[in-house]
Amino acid sequence: MNFSKAELQKETSYKASRSGGKGGQNVNKVSSKVELLFSVDSSALFTDEEKLLLNEKLQNRLNKDGYVQVICDEERSQYLNKEKALERLIGLLTRSLQVQKPRKPTKLSKKKKAARLDSKKIQSAKKEGRKKNFDV
Repeated sequence: MNFSKAELQKETSYKASRSGGKGGQNVNKVSSKVELLFSVDSSALFTDEEKLLLNEKLQNRLNKDGYVQVICDEERSQYLNKEKALERLIGLLTRSLQVQKPRKPTKLSKKKKAARLDSKKIQSAKKEGRKKNFDV
């Protein structure tokens, strides 16, 4: 990963609003809920290939304006919610930039195939023996 928390923070924008939940009367006065917005396309931290990969992986997380939106209202303090939202964004971006190596299909060994067929034959014989013979 070629980005740091400080660099990422410069490219994000925040919206604060009142949140529900614990806090009593504090909830009605203080805007502690934080909505973090990050634009992948206008970011200078990523190469064009990384931006394509991020847009592909995060397409369900993008809003209509093309921003990645992370909402956090767990804490009573706006600062802590900003920190948590930024950590979530970093986690989201790092997971999205990881490329999974392609799976190599494996073949079953002859011994395994034979064992499976033998067990099927045994099961078949067992069921065949349960049939009632109706000789009229």
